[in-house]
Amino acid sequence: MLFSGMSASLPSPLYICGPLASGKSSLAISLSLELGGEIVNGDVAQAYRGLEILGSSPSDLKQAQLPHHLYGVLEPTEFCDPLAFRNLALPVIEGIQSRGKVPIVVGGSGVYLKMLTHGPSSIPERDDVLRVKFEERSNDDLAEELKSLDPEGAAATDLKNRRYLIRALEICLLSGQKMSVLKEEQFRKFDEISQTLRGLYLLWDNDNSKQRISSRTMQILEKGGLDEVKALRGTASATCRKTIGFSEIEDHLDGKITLKECHKGFHTSTRRFAKRQRSWMKKEAWIKDVACPIPFDVKYASLS
Repeated sequence: MLFSGMSASLPSPLYICGPLASGKSSLAISLSLELGGEIVNGDVAQAYRGLEILGSSPSDLKQAQLPHHLYGVLEPTEFCDPLAFRNLALPVIEGIQSRGKVPIVVGGSGVYLKMLTHGPSSIPERDDVLRVKFEERSNDDLAEELKSLDPEGAAATDLKNRRYLIRALEICLLSGQKMSVLKEEQFRKFDEISQTLRGLYLLWDNDNSKQRISSRTMQILEKGGLDEVKALRGTASATCRKTIGFSEIEDHLDGKITLKECHKGFHTSTRRFAKRQRSWMKKEAWIKDVACPIPFDVKYASLS
C-alpha cells in the first residue's frame, strides 16, 4: 500500500511530486479513481492558459476521466507568487474535502509546495534597505550586535560567514525577537504540520529519468511548445516566463541558437531543476519515495 492507515472519513490531501515525465498525472488518475478523489494542479506553470504544452499539462483525454482543478486558470499576463498560488488552491482543496472527496495535488516546485502545505513563514524576508546599512559595517561590529541581541543564536551561527551573520542579525532587527527563538518556533510549527501530511515522490533511476526527460522535452518542442512561446512573447508575466524552456525557446526564436541547441538547453535546465527539487524533497520526511516504474500490485492496491 502506498498510503496505509488513512481513513476514508478524513479526506486529507495526497501530494504527488516528481520531475518532468515521471508519471505523476497517470498515477494521480489511478489514485483518484481508487480513492474517489479529484485532481488539483500544484504546478504554477500549468495554471497558465496558453502554456498547456510547455507546462506539460495533462491531456484533454486525461482530464476528461475525472475532475481536474486549477489548470489554465490564469492569464499569461498575471503574476503569481507562492502565496498567491496558495490562495488560489486552498479554497479548491477545501471544496473537494467538503464533498467527501480526496484532493490529489500533483506537481509543483519545493517553494510553491511548502507555501501550500505549511503556509507563510513567520521569519521575515530580507530587507534591502537594512542590508545596505550592514554593508557599511565590519563583521566584528555586526557580530557584537548579534551577540547582544541573541547570544544563543550567535553561538550557533558561523560569525565568520558574513552572509549567515547578516541574515541572523536581520531577522532579529526586523522581528524584534531573538532569531534562535523565532526559528525554533517556526521549526516546531512546521514539524507539527508535517505530521499531518502525506506525499509521494516518483523516483526513477538516473538513466531512465534522463531518457524520459530528453524524450518529453523534444516532444514539447515538436508539438507546439515553440508556438506557445511565440504567441506569449512580450506579454507574458515574470512568473509565466520562468517556466522551464521558455527562455531557451525565445533564444531559438531570436536565431541565437539552433533547435538542437534549444533542446539541449531545455533538457539541461529541466534536469537541473529536477536535481534541486530532489534535494529539497529529501528534506521533507513526509514525502515518501516510490521507485518507478511502480509495480501493478502496488499501484492499484487498496489505499483505504
